[in-house]
Amino acid sequence: MSSEDNVDGDASPSTSATTGTASGPVHLLVLIHGMWGNPGHLAQMRRVIEERRGQAASGKGPGGEVLHVLVPETNKEDGTYDGIDWGGERVAEEVYAEIKKLEQEGRKVTRFSVTGYSLGGLIARYLVGILHQRGFFTSVTPVNFNTVATPHIGLPRYPTVLSFLFAFFGPKLLSRTGEQFYVVDKWSKNGRPLLEVMADPNRLFYQALTLFEHVRIYANAVNDVTVPYPTAAIELGDIFINHVQDGIKIEFDEEYSPIIKSYTIPESTARPPKPRAFSAQWFKELKPGRPLLPPALQFSFPYNVLIYVLTPVLVPLFLSLVLTRLSLASHASRSRIKQLEKEETGTERLVHVFATLEREVEDAVVDMFDNSDGPSPSASDRTLSSPSSNSSSSPDAKELAVTGKGVSPTRKERQSGLVLNETQRKLVRWLNTLPGLKKELAFIHPLRNAHGTIIARDVQRFPAHKIGEGVLRHWADHFIL
Repeated sequence: MSSEDNVDGDASPSTSATTGTASGPVHLLVLIHGMWGNPGHLAQMRRVIEERRGQAASGKGPGGEVLHVLVPETNKEDGTYDGIDWGGERVAEEVYAEIKKLEQEGRKVTRFSVTGYSLGGLIARYLVGILHQRGFFTSVTPVNFNTVATPHIGLPRYPTVLSFLFAFFGPKLLSRTGEQFYVVDKWSKNGRPLLEVMADPNRLFYQALTLFEHVRIYANAVNDVTVPYPTAAIELGDIFINHVQDGIKIEFDEEYSPIIKSYTIPESTARPPKPRAFSAQWFKELKPGRPLLPPALQFSFPYNVLIYVLTPVLVPLFLSLVLTRLSLASHASRSRIKQLEKEETGTERLVHVFATLEREVEDAVVDMFDNSDGPSPSASDRTLSSPSSNSSSSPDAKELAVTGKGVSPTRKERQSGLVLNETQRKLVRWLNTLPGLKKELAFIHPLRNAHGTIIARDVQRFPAHKIGEGVLRHWADHFIL
């Protein structure tokens, strides 16, 4: 979900990095960027993990594995319009190509991890489903699965005009990815959205996640305009949306700030009465708590005054350019998808393998309810089942309930102003049953948009992004080699 350009022009064009010996077992780590992104957006993430887990002093895995980092590049920039599924297909092909390359060098991948940023986290979930379906994890141990600021339940709505406009135009202007973001696509035969299929405990995507030894997600608690807290943290409500008025007390992790160590919500908050109109306090409260303009347009006096004066002209011009750019990219993406679906390639066949498996399983479920004798599972059911999965980790959707602290989901949503549809509520319930799921929250305030900051995406152009290095250190130090 990143839109700022890569400025790391001096970086090596290679998207993979090897540390340790020239031969022997390898722990392959795949880093996947977000919407409109490119490998350069993950430059700091790669640097931090290699410094903390890729040096000789960092040690090795249980089988002597050394770290090898792959940052796929075939899905970059406008390629991110083509959908989570096509993005996952492309990354899977790069993973297999990298493994083949390593084998030619006398190195064997025995352990596997993946971290996805923003849209990359959804692509990562699709990717591990592909690998699981191909039997990849029968010979390779899945270790770490991480996401950072990822819209796990799609992009939620808030009761604002801007949010309504995004929800209306997003599926139209962001092509297949936009439809999947807003959970309005019909990926399966029976019209189920892809995010619903990916979160279903009875499907291979969810079951692939249960194979990982460590599953940890990172989310911005506040100020992530692109991927708000509820979807990144997989929650039913946004408890931080009024953190100032509610008097929420934040305690930071001393070593990994801005990671939250703990937070306290007062049992009762006595909010002061609204000030009289046009009083000094009234004007004071009109001042926004964070910058109105993006970092690229934040200038000092007198240029800031000029920007505000020209706003009535610049805003319509900017919106026209953005809409034109998005429309052209979306049209190109839909044309590209049609061409991809026509081509008789291995990737195209893999897409249909997933569609066929999903359809067969859905038909099998219907047959089970229609047949009172209870037929045995079909071959497709056995293909989708994880060897290590059990009934306790894959409960039926109707039996799942996650309310937390005794607050009903509807009340949570009402208190935060969040607007979730029934599918998104279901995704929250399902995903929160993932065994061993850990959540880490970053509190980056005040800032107009913390989405790029959480991974220190562009420290050269935006020095404030350095704040996110604490999150990256936490991720790297908790990475199991």
